[in-house]
Amino acid sequence: MRLRSLRARLVLAAAGSIFAALATFGALASLITDRELNGSLDRALRQRAGDVARLAVSAPAVLTTPGALEAPAGGRQVNVEVLDSRGRILARSVALGARLLPRDRLVERARREGRAGLETVTVGGRSIRLYAAPIARVSGEASGGVVIVASDTADLEAATRRLSALLTVSALIVAALTTLLAWFLTRRGLRPLRRLVGGAREIERTADVSRRLPPTTAGDEISELTAVLNGMLGALEGARAAERRFLADASHELRTPVTALLGNVEYAASHGANEEVLADLRADTARLARLVDDLLVLERAQTERAPMTPVRLDEVARTAAPVSEQVKLGHLAAVTVAGDRDALVRAARNLVDNGVVHGPPGGTVGLTVGAEDGSAFLSVSDEGPGPRAEDGANLFERFWRGQDAASRPGSGLGLAIVESTAQRHGGTLSVDGSTFTVAFPLLAEEEE
Repeated sequence: MRLRSLRARLVLAAAGSIFAALATFGALASLITDRELNGSLDRALRQRAGDVARLAVSAPAVLTTPGALEAPAGGRQVNVEVLDSRGRILARSVALGARLLPRDRLVERARREGRAGLETVTVGGRSIRLYAAPIARVSGEASGGVVIVASDTADLEAATRRLSALLTVSALIVAALTTLLAWFLTRRGLRPLRRLVGGAREIERTADVSRRLPPTTAGDEISELTAVLNGMLGALEGARAAERRFLADASHELRTPVTALLGNVEYAASHGANEEVLADLRADTARLARLVDDLLVLERAQTERAPMTPVRLDEVARTAAPVSEQVKLGHLAAVTVAGDRDALVRAARNLVDNGVVHGPPGGTVGLTVGAEDGSAFLSVSDEGPGPRAEDGANLFERFWRGQDAASRPGSGLGLAIVESTAQRHGGTLSVDGSTFTVAFPLLAEEEE
């Protein structure tokens, strides 16, 4: 499962990070320890070489005394050989027995060139740390000869290996404990997510968008995600309800003109098409065409997004106003908004048509454009009484036509289209008496 895969990835990431950090720490600790141990050994070898060199200068006869060269250096057993300027052995540790310390380039360089040096050599499969220095260098006196000091590093290597093994085992134990702890914490932390997934699957199974995901009180990102998804479900539920209402209303509104059209067609087929029947057919067809056109406009306004360009609202008003004595253009301020010009013209034309339909016969319809408080507005007013107060809640609903709908033309979609256009442009539609005003954010204002 994806959830388990997510949990496994989180656990492995946590355990892997801890193990990598511990492994890095262990490697650094082993490296530092090895350097410190070898550094301590090197200092002890130098110190022992200096002591032997001073003894060779001040009391050379003492060097051959049994046990004179057996003293430990830094708590370690150190083997010593003293060579003369020709490379012959003058004195050596008893512990060496018949063995000889290595005679390599390090020793020759100290004897011939007077240069001291340190190196690690392998003798019989064992690592030996070797220090060779001219007696003149370490004693400060030009007495010639070379001091060779050596110590077995097997114990140092063993200590480093033990430390590395201990750190490795510790890292594995800590990583295992971290894995268990991470598994427990992620299981507990992902519990709200599992509930969220279960709720979402149940909603998917039932296709019931009225249900909601179980809320959480943790106040974390999962709570925020749950709230967002529940909000999305609420919006989807509202959209489905609106779609069902739209389809029901559209079916109801289309039934009347289609029925009338079908009746007139059947009458014409049976009795012949006279002028009255043809006029009815034309009227029914025109009404049906307007209704379908309004439905398409309303649907496109909600689903399509035309590019927003600067539009002069006064030019929109002039375009929307028909050439008629009934429509009067008032003050048209040169204001600019960002919008879809065709949609704005249609919205303004719908307001003008609404004023013509609902105003008194022969009354005038006024159209003005202005700007106020950072908003541009287009107002259309007629000489009628305006909508009733009790109609305010339904005024912009689709297909709502008021109490006197039967005596007036229209589909009941005009104001719904205007409101949808206003909302799409970030504006508002309001009514005050018989004056309808649509306002938009002002893009620019020009002086007349």
